[in-house]
Amino acid sequence: MMRLITSGAGALLGGLMMLAGVTGPAAAQGTGSATLDAVKTRGQVLCGMSGSVPGFSLPDSQGVMRGLDADTCRAVTAAALGDAAKVKFVATTTQNRFTALQSGEVDMLSRSTTWTLGREGNLGLMFAWVNYYDGTGFLVKKSSGVKAAKEMDGATICVQPGTSTELAINDYYRLNKMKFTPILIQDQAEIQGAFLSGRCDAYSTDASALATFRFSQGPKADELLLLPDIISKEPLGAVVRKGDDKWFDVVRWTFAAMITAEEKGITQANVESFLTSTDPDIRRLLGIEGDMGKALGLDNKWAFNVIKAVGNLGEMWDRNITPMGVPRGINNLWTKGGLQYAPPLR
Repeated sequence: MMRLITSGAGALLGGLMMLAGVTGPAAAQGTGSATLDAVKTRGQVLCGMSGSVPGFSLPDSQGVMRGLDADTCRAVTAAALGDAAKVKFVATTTQNRFTALQSGEVDMLSRSTTWTLGREGNLGLMFAWVNYYDGTGFLVKKSSGVKAAKEMDGATICVQPGTSTELAINDYYRLNKMKFTPILIQDQAEIQGAFLSGRCDAYSTDASALATFRFSQGPKADELLLLPDIISKEPLGAVVRKGDDKWFDVVRWTFAAMITAEEKGITQANVESFLTSTDPDIRRLLGIEGDMGKALGLDNKWAFNVIKAVGNLGEMWDRNITPMGVPRGINNLWTKGGLQYAPPLR
């Protein structure tokens, strides 16, 4: 059962107690992060995810959670605890994911969640980094004859409620003075089934999810068409609670470390060979010199542990997204025309 945030005097008292805990002696002896201290005491990172999206978070035949979002959780866990296996995946829905994070049910979200002003400004949350630059798209059946979104005036569209996709569709149709009928379905498998059965004319969500769903249809994938229209910006990333800057730093710099590793050619397989490197950037990254880990409240080998456990950003992409038939495109490194650019680790 979700632990909901209380209101009124109870919330004020809880806030004062939390503030006292953060500024008191106990916190001074720890990391200065309520979340990181809790993670270390618990020996586990609680990561909210979907658990039903191929390429992002879906159990394999052995029950092991696989995907870009799952590996994002593992990377942060390796940084925080030195062992990626100490992550616990907590299934959340589009409707309860933010409550789960706000209430402390999870330490972070890695759930194909779009970074928006409203979510940061209204929900008390912060996006630490973008692990997938995406956009809202439409999937239709080729037999419909539809080849562009503007040909779908009056269409019925299957979409999950409470998502940024729902808002993007409303904005797009309003802007283009068109009408549509939303078919709101929460469950991922049910919404996909509704589309395939003809209950709706189109299925809309992030283009990446549509591409992976189409790919999962095997020989029948050719019967489906992903329209070329991308109607919104959907930067998907890892989310934490506001007010815990140190934990935010850990999550943010985990991504920066993985990007830097890819830039330097450091992989999961060869990371140990770089321990003798004379490159100052690599030496700081791998904890050979400097106190980059200490600045985060972590072991100085935090980034080494991330790379050894999960690999660099490109490896994470190739392992999870490339098999889905999705080109890396704007998710590539900045040196290759993409948007992934890491600040200096110094």
